[in-house]
Amino acid sequence: MAPPPERASLRDGLRFAFGTLTVLPARITRWDRPAARTGMACAPLAGLAVGLLAAVPGALLLVCGGGPLLAAAVTVAVPAALTRGLHLDGLADTADGLGSAKPAEDALRVMKQSDIGPFGVVALLLVLLVQVAALADAYADSWVRGSLAAVTAAVAARLAMTLAARDGVPPARPGGLGAAVAGAVPRGVAAVLAALTVLLAAACALPLGLPSAVAHAAAVLAALGAAELLLRRCVRRFDGVTGDVFGAVAEVAATAALVVLALG
Repeated sequence: MAPPPERASLRDGLRFAFGTLTVLPARITRWDRPAARTGMACAPLAGLAVGLLAAVPGALLLVCGGGPLLAAAVTVAVPAALTRGLHLDGLADTADGLGSAKPAEDALRVMKQSDIGPFGVVALLLVLLVQVAALADAYADSWVRGSLAAVTAAVAARLAMTLAARDGVPPARPGGLGAAVAGAVPRGVAAVLAALTVLLAAACALPLGLPSAVAHAAAVLAALGAAELLLRRCVRRFDGVTGDVFGAVAEVAATAALVVLALG
């Protein structure tokens, strides 16, 4: 019989998730396949922390008399700061790679370049504009709804990264974060985490009413659906995923979730 697969502790997984997906102090103790498996499964927890930290200044601004637009802009800025802008950079690079109309190997070289092309600029502008506009609508209703929308979007974004790291999704190149985590998470684990997140999102919004609970569950599902479409496109286009693709998947998922919640 084959030996059972090596496992990483929850602490190792949390350190991996927070150390790779945020700038929060977390010393990565293991950088191997078991740590990547547990770490990507813990990615939604990193999203929860980012979402909470993003919601606090937005809510405070609104309570202190600031407008919904200002609160939304600050809320969107916090995750960018907490990730060193890596997810937004991944979105821009992925947009440039997809828009390059070049073979996979050449498109990957385009993505590795330090400059941002026109496709990347447009993608960044549109995504940030939509996120701020959608959050402003949520904050215009109440600071509670705006804060909950920010947290839901952040968790859904990292959950989308968990699903993008599921078994069967290949890396596009041998090095980098994409290769380290691609295919690391068992499909069953990813499915369970997705189902639990949908249920928890609905439960957290239930005090605001049943329609709000349904909307938050739908927001997570929409986020995962949009992220899956982008993921499949990238796998076909680049023959796999890279760290940039993971960042793009997260930003697209967050945007889709916020749009659904803005529709309310």
